[in-house]
Amino acid sequence: MAIPKHDEIRLRALDLLTKHPILKLKDFIEPLAEDFNLSEEEVTRMYPSGNGHIFYDRVSWALSYLNMAGLVDKPKRGQYQINSKGQQMLTTPEKLEEYIQKKLEKREPTRKKKEATTTEKLSIEKEDEDSTPQEKLYNSFENIRKSIYAEILDTILSKTPIEFERLVVQLLQKMGYGGEIKDSGMVTKASNDGGIDGVIKEDILGLGRIYLQAKRYKLDSGIQRDEVQKFVGALQTAQSNKGVFITTSYFSSGAIGYVESLHGSNNIVLVDGKKLAEFIYDFGLGMQVEQTIEIKKLDADYWDSMKDQD
Repeated sequence: MAIPKHDEIRLRALDLLTKHPILKLKDFIEPLAEDFNLSEEEVTRMYPSGNGHIFYDRVSWALSYLNMAGLVDKPKRGQYQINSKGQQMLTTPEKLEEYIQKKLEKREPTRKKKEATTTEKLSIEKEDEDSTPQEKLYNSFENIRKSIYAEILDTILSKTPIEFERLVVQLLQKMGYGGEIKDSGMVTKASNDGGIDGVIKEDILGLGRIYLQAKRYKLDSGIQRDEVQKFVGALQTAQSNKGVFITTSYFSSGAIGYVESLHGSNNIVLVDGKKLAEFIYDFGLGMQVEQTIEIKKLDADYWDSMKDQD
């Protein structure tokens, strides 16, 4: 049979986890291959580019979606464990795909949620069919990025609050704030931070400073207006008007409206979970390049300089 797609693997992978307390990614390959009656050639088949095994990659994607939907936990990096929600889902397996889709939509609380009609779905499918190979490549790249964004946030939520505070200080430095100044970033002491979690020195003497607030919240727990107001109050106490409020979740409309109402009296930047993940990805904090794809096109100047055949 053909190598199953990642959405076809999800249910089988979830069921396999009921038979084992914890599994690593590699532990899924043999039993799932047997379950799908795959040949050795199909299990070991690689992408045409030679970068990775197709079946292994699809199992990885299946587990990623199960984890993002909250059906599978990762007690440690690279380990998977079914939780109570996953156990419950197996009693109604026909609802799995719909459940995953709804959970993924909730991961972006500020995004407008609208169920596509049958006509819209057909239109999207037709658009994908009409896409050029380059457009399909770009779309695939965006989907991979979004998956990594989700993994970044899930990983952050598995760490302690103090580690998150260190992370945001390192991120601002990685983005160029603090420049070449030695020890330009610091995390404040938890017992006496006065509502400030970190500080970035913009110059050698420390006359210019950026103050940071870091809230490691669950993805569906938004930052409200009062929390941002407290941060502004902490800035006033520190006699500063530069602040960056960073969260793993999102900001309520009230919080965003409050910052807009300041009209520049305080320079407050709000960074939600989506933007945080993008910054971490784009600036390469704790990231490594897995694969580089090089696409070339003809050099028009080179070829046009040649004499055409009559």
